[in-house]
Amino acid sequence: MNEYALFHKTESNYCYPTSENEITIRLRTSNKDNISKIYLVYGCKYDFYCVQHQKQMELRYVDKLFNYYEVHLKLKDVRLTYIFKILSENKTYYFSEDGLTTTYDFKFNFYKCFQYAYIHCSDIHKEVDFMKNSIFYEIFIDRFAIGNKEKDTSYINMKWDELPKSKSFAGGDLQGIIDNLDYLQSLGINGIYLTPIFKSISNHKYDIEDYYKIDEQFGDEETLLKLVKIAHDKGIKIILDAVFNHISEKSPLFQDVLKNGKQSKYYHWFIFKNNEYECFSICKYMPKLNTDNKEVQDYLINVGKYYIEKFDIDGWRLDVSDEVSHTFWKKFRNELKSLGKEIILIGENWHDANKFLQGDEFDSIMNYAFTKALLDYLAFNKYSSKDMSDKLNELLIRNTEQVNKMMLNLMDTHDTLRFYTEINKDINKYLIAITLLFFYEGVPCIYYGDESLMEGGYDPDSRRGFKKDINNQAYQLITKLASLRKEQEFINSKLYIKHNNDLLILERISKEYIYRLNVNISFDCKCNIDNQLLSNNYNNGFIKTNGFVIEKVKR
Repeated sequence: MNEYALFHKTESNYCYPTSENEITIRLRTSNKDNISKIYLVYGCKYDFYCVQHQKQMELRYVDKLFNYYEVHLKLKDVRLTYIFKILSENKTYYFSEDGLTTTYDFKFNFYKCFQYAYIHCSDIHKEVDFMKNSIFYEIFIDRFAIGNKEKDTSYINMKWDELPKSKSFAGGDLQGIIDNLDYLQSLGINGIYLTPIFKSISNHKYDIEDYYKIDEQFGDEETLLKLVKIAHDKGIKIILDAVFNHISEKSPLFQDVLKNGKQSKYYHWFIFKNNEYECFSICKYMPKLNTDNKEVQDYLINVGKYYIEKFDIDGWRLDVSDEVSHTFWKKFRNELKSLGKEIILIGENWHDANKFLQGDEFDSIMNYAFTKALLDYLAFNKYSSKDMSDKLNELLIRNTEQVNKMMLNLMDTHDTLRFYTEINKDINKYLIAITLLFFYEGVPCIYYGDESLMEGGYDPDSRRGFKKDINNQAYQLITKLASLRKEQEFINSKLYIKHNNDLLILERISKEYIYRLNVNISFDCKCNIDNQLLSNNYNNGFIKTNGFVIEKVKR
């Protein structure tokens, strides 16, 4: 056996509780090893030396290098001790804190076993219930819809169908979103993520002057209250964008620092090095906040609480969250989660964010790793079906089951090129991407206009004026997939990802049904389907190149 490949870590994504008396255990092995079975040998830490139970582990995920075995335990005694028993090529091995051995002395287990000493309720990362059947829609507000016809429009400097520039204003507002809630509901949307709504001189509002004032271009407090109320009446959640890494240089807080220097009471709210203030990226007009400062922490936490308590919003998307201190996010989560309302906290982390996803900071992140996998598979021709299967499994093993179910999966956003443009407007590839978005573990998020085949390059071109079009294949597919995702059997299903020659196969298995997605990007492939639900480029038992078919069969 390849000992170098064996890996397990307690109290991590390899060992985590899912309820007061349930826990999931994972073990990594080489995918080249000839393993017949793996058992988890477990018991109470105080009598494990004489009383052991065992349960066979399931080969759950396979990626480029490794196999990942998993077992789910329901415990009577939550003081858990365990080791792994591995059967390979007619030999028995044991894996513990001593590493790989051919024998194991249970009399001395207290020195060298793995353990999860006690499951505390406060240490369980609880899934946000409304995320189970959520389908989100991101709106870049200035470009979605103009609703208020009586507002001051003197700031608008682009026609709706013009290509935007970095300082273009098209006039979209909160009333425009209210006017389109029926449209979004018909699309199957039940969650909206809004880019920042707060006072700012920019069209994107990521340089905030005043967190407590809604930008007049978008509306006022009454409009926001109206939006949330009507959306909730339609079963649609609203999350806002929290920009807590930095602020606008025009903020009165920072202006006081520029005026009074070190004598300003806000001087230590920002980070100065060699008399220069740090900023977001290379944008000097966005000075970086010092989120290690208790006053800054309290100020921003009060902002987060204010919009939940006064406007009844359902959570926050956390901008540039990986550049904000862990200390702040832990405090932020504790304060907001204690308000008694179920809310979601989604970080903007573009990379592996496991440290932030232990249940004491974020619930999930924007899943840009999934976005990149879609691009490598469908736009850049880097991935075969096997490669895509490996990558999608690898992404799942990064985090716990609870986190995976709440990840915000994306094809594109206001910060990326439009996916439809990236694949050279290949409609068949686009439909595959949409289907994978809805079938994968987590929450699908449509960027405004994805359903209308909107095009666009990099920022600001990815932020064009919204064009509504319900007479295209993408819109029709999204409505059907949205309906499928809300079936109770689909919600409660378990996802398996594999490949079979040229087919990428995603199976969602519930108690009664198997939902199977077959994807083909190479050449015409034979695929007999028993009960077809949705398909594209499929006929006479063949999935054509860049085609897919979804079937639903009884177990």
